[in-house]
Amino acid sequence: MRVLLDLRPALEGFSGIPQETRLLFKHLHRPGRVETDGLIQAPHLVLGRGLPLEEARRARVAPHRQGRRLARIVIALTARAETRRAVRQRRRRYVWSVAKTRLSALFGRPVRLTAFAAENFADFIWRGLFSKSLVSSDRAEMTARRYRIASAPWHALYYGAVRWFGLRRPRYPLLDTGGYDVFIAQKPYAATVPRGCRMIVRYHDAVPVFMAHVIPEKSLHLATHIDPLTANVRAGAWFACVSEATRQDLLRLFPEVEARSATVHNMVSHAYHDAPAPAARVRGIVENRLYESSGWLPPFSGPKARRQFYREALGSPKDGARAEAPPLRYLLMVSTVEPRKNHQRLVAAWEALRAEGNEDLKLIVVGTLGWDNAAIQGTFRPWLDKGQLFMLSAVPAGELRILYQHAAATVCPSLAEGFDYSGVEAMRSGGLVAASDLPVHREVYDGGAVYFDPYSTAATARALESLLAQDAAADQRRAALRQEGRTVAARYTADALRPQWDAFLQRVTAASPATR
Repeated sequence: MRVLLDLRPALEGFSGIPQETRLLFKHLHRPGRVETDGLIQAPHLVLGRGLPLEEARRARVAPHRQGRRLARIVIALTARAETRRAVRQRRRRYVWSVAKTRLSALFGRPVRLTAFAAENFADFIWRGLFSKSLVSSDRAEMTARRYRIASAPWHALYYGAVRWFGLRRPRYPLLDTGGYDVFIAQKPYAATVPRGCRMIVRYHDAVPVFMAHVIPEKSLHLATHIDPLTANVRAGAWFACVSEATRQDLLRLFPEVEARSATVHNMVSHAYHDAPAPAARVRGIVENRLYESSGWLPPFSGPKARRQFYREALGSPKDGARAEAPPLRYLLMVSTVEPRKNHQRLVAAWEALRAEGNEDLKLIVVGTLGWDNAAIQGTFRPWLDKGQLFMLSAVPAGELRILYQHAAATVCPSLAEGFDYSGVEAMRSGGLVAASDLPVHREVYDGGAVYFDPYSTAATARALESLLAQDAAADQRRAALRQEGRTVAARYTADALRPQWDAFLQRVTAASPATR
C-alpha cells in the first residue's frame, strides 16, 4: 500500500498537530507493507518545482541544476522576507499561483507534484521537519524516505477554487496523487484526488465551528475549515478522528459520514516515559527556557539583576552551598496561550490555593503565544513580576518530561479540545493530572485524572486541593492515580495504535467505489 502523508503541520511548532504529524509519518511506514511518502507544502508560501518524478527525466537534469532547484525550495521554507522587494516578490508569486490553480480547477488539469531528494538536504529534512518530536536515532530513517513537493500553497488551492459561472458548489483543483492508494490530509484539504486514490482527512477538532468566538480571524478561519470539509465529504473522503468526541462533533455537522469515519487516537512520543530524573533539574529548566518576548518577563537592569531575581524566586541554593534546596512545588500547564485554553481560570484557582495555605506553590506555563491573549497577559503580569509564575517556551521533550514528572499536578483546564496531549504526556512521565470535565478528557484520560468544572474557580481549586493534600490518605490517592495514569497512557503508544491504523487503511482501500 502506497500512502502520501500531508506534512504541512510538521513545519510548525513542537506539540499538538505538528507532533502527531511527525509521529504518524514515522510509525505508519513499514517497508514491504505500507510505504509512506511525505508531501511538503507551505500554508502560504509558493515553492519552486522539485525534480521530475520519473527517473529517466530526472537523469536529464544536470546535478548542479538539481541542487539549485531544491535549495531554492529550502530557502523559500526557511528564509524571512526582510526587504520590501522580497515581500512584493512573494505576493506576486502567490497571486500568480492562485491564478494558475484556478485555471487548473476550471479546465480539470491536475496540480502536479515533484520530487525532493532528501539525501542531499538531510539537515533541512531533519531539523526543519522532524527533530522537535523525534529522537536523533530516527534521523537516518527520516532522511532516507521519499518526499514530494506541492509548489502551490494550501491557501492558493483554497482561493483557486472555481466559484463562478453559476456553480452551486466550489470546484477545487485536482491534486495529482496518481500512483498512491491513499492520501492522508492533516485537517480538511482544499483539493480532490484521482479516483484511484482515497483521501483520508485526519480530523482534529471542530473548534472553528462550535467555538468560533475564540479563534483568530474568525470568518476566514471558519470558511477555510468548513468549505474544504464540505467538499471532502461530498467527494467521498474518509475521516480518521483523533477522539470519539471529535468524531461526534463531525457527525453533528455531517451525519452522512458515519460509515466513512473512525476514531484513531493520537500517538504520544516515546520521549515521554517514567524514568526517574532529579527534581533539582527543574530550576535550571525554568531559568533556561523563560519566554523572552516583551511583556512576559519582568524588567531588569541587567543580566546580573535578572539572575539574582530568579535565583531568589526559585529558591536556588547559593553558590558554594552544600545543602540542596527543597524540591520546587508547582502546578504545570502546557498549551498555546489563547482564550480557549482557560489560563485565567487556572490562575484564579491557583490564587485561591495560595491564599488558603499554599504560599509556596508556583505556577509554570509552557507554550507559545497564540491570539487574543492581552487579557491573559494582564492576569499573568503581577505574578510574573513577583517571580511566582513562570512563562516558558521551546522546551524540548526531554526537559518537559522532567517538568511533568515533578509537578504537583499538570492542569488541563481547556474549554474545548480535540485530544489534548499534555495530560497523556504527563501520565507517561509519571505525573499527576487534573483536567476540565469535557467529554474528550473523560474519553482520553479516563480514570487517570481528577476532573473539575472549567467554568468554576471553586471547583477547579477543590480538584487541585485533592492532589495537594499532605496526609496518608492523599498519598494513597496519588499513588493510585499515577498507576492508573500509566495504564491509560499505554493506549496511546505507536505499538497500541498501529494495528488500528492498519485496520482502518484496509477498510478504506477495500471499500467499493459506491461508498467512496
